[in-house]
Amino acid sequence: MSETGSARWWALGALSITLLVVGLDITVLNVALPTLSRELHASSGQLQWFADAYSLVLAAVLLPAGLLGDRFGAKRLLLGALAVFGLSSLACAYSGSPNGLIAARVGLGLGAAFLTPLAISVLTVLFPGADRRRALAMIVTANTLGIPLGPIVGGWLLDHYWWGSIFLINVPLIAIALVAVAVLLPDIPGTSRLSLDVVGVVTSSAGLIAITYGVIEAGQKGWGSATTIGTLTAGAIVLAGFVAWQRRYSHPLVDPALFRSRPFTGGAVLATALTFTMFGLIFVMPQFFQAVNGADAFGTGLRLLPIIGGMIVGTRISQRIAARVEARTLIVVGFTLVAVGALVGSATGADTSYLFVGIWMGLAGAGLGFTLPAAMDASLGALAPARAGTGSALLMAMRQVGGAIGVAILGTILNSVYRSGLDLSGLSPAAADATRHSVTAGAQVAAQSGSTALVENLRSSFTHAVSTVLIVCGVIAALGVPLALWLMPHRVPTTPADLSGTADPAGGAQQPEVAREQPLVFE
Repeated sequence: MSETGSARWWALGALSITLLVVGLDITVLNVALPTLSRELHASSGQLQWFADAYSLVLAAVLLPAGLLGDRFGAKRLLLGALAVFGLSSLACAYSGSPNGLIAARVGLGLGAAFLTPLAISVLTVLFPGADRRRALAMIVTANTLGIPLGPIVGGWLLDHYWWGSIFLINVPLIAIALVAVAVLLPDIPGTSRLSLDVVGVVTSSAGLIAITYGVIEAGQKGWGSATTIGTLTAGAIVLAGFVAWQRRYSHPLVDPALFRSRPFTGGAVLATALTFTMFGLIFVMPQFFQAVNGADAFGTGLRLLPIIGGMIVGTRISQRIAARVEARTLIVVGFTLVAVGALVGSATGADTSYLFVGIWMGLAGAGLGFTLPAAMDASLGALAPARAGTGSALLMAMRQVGGAIGVAILGTILNSVYRSGLDLSGLSPAAADATRHSVTAGAQVAAQSGSTALVENLRSSFTHAVSTVLIVCGVIAALGVPLALWLMPHRVPTTPADLSGTADPAGGAQQPEVAREQPLVFE
């Protein structure tokens, strides 16, 4: 079957299932933490590492994974990553101790670090030209849908089965993807002349780990803590060294020439800004539904469905008009919808009807559907197949860090505004400290004391905090409009161009390499 046949779309379906599971695993653990604390006798520090082990490994391995995919070919590494992810899911499900679960989560992060950039990188080969945007919209939507689906799936499974089921559900889906990729995906050859930039791998991994860990610590201990300042400073220094090395080395891990491409730079920056906003929305709204509306884990997940529905609608509409509308127009429309949704949502009160909440969340979701596929497609359009793995890994690393920073910064704003509105008079020092720590702990204090005044104070304080965060999200999204007009060109090329260049054998200046698309044959 030729490359224009249906086999490539079935292969894309398998990759979409894979990235749906990866997205699901980012948030599915959130609703299970109380259960894990009880069943595994995990400390608060171990509970934090259940989530952080995944995030840190993902940040560390993304760029090397992209390079290895370019070097050895995407298919064999995708198969290996699927096997690692599936086996790690089994290990998570049957972990009998906190340390065992942390180790298994490291395996999940390792598999996800390869799956995410390589699944996206093969699109530049399987779907050249206009088909790439449709394919990218499908795979990005699947990955993004997994994030809000996590609480829904996790909440339902925890209500009906044992906690290991939230990981065990991955196994059949990964098995299907493993068979489909093995049978349907053609063997995409690597570029044997690509050298391994060991210094670049070490410095990029160390810098991304430090930045990610520093942001995580900022969310836990505040931006002024010694750990936060130290790790963020160290990460910034190491990444500065990484950039300096990339400018000097003849075969860099990330070629600085990529950033001379307006489509790549614009798409990457805009996708990162949108991820910052998206993670902020998904971070605060579940807490609002639980703390203010009294929803359980499953009910909280269901209340996030308008974001999913809006995103599907936005993606479908943008696909239909993409051939007639510039990419930057789609991005501008998307950022506008997100800004309007978030700013309207800032009027949400403790007693606001869910119809109002669902409408503005649907608008924000539609904005995600307009913007994210178009921005990422613009970046991928600047990559030749030979460097698609490294380029897509860089794009995903920027989004990963952007999302982590978004949660930390917006979480700090949320906590600061929440605490400033509390009235803790009459509470014991221990009860006051617990109430300041989180609205969930405050609700427990109020329930134990039977104080209706404290309950109302908690609801009003937290609602005001959520409104403030939504205003910040709306302003950031609004700033994305002029940013898109400035960064994105009028016309985004649909044919990849290799901007990375090849080193002159004598060590001279690099010359640009013309992208060559090799025909792929599906069995």
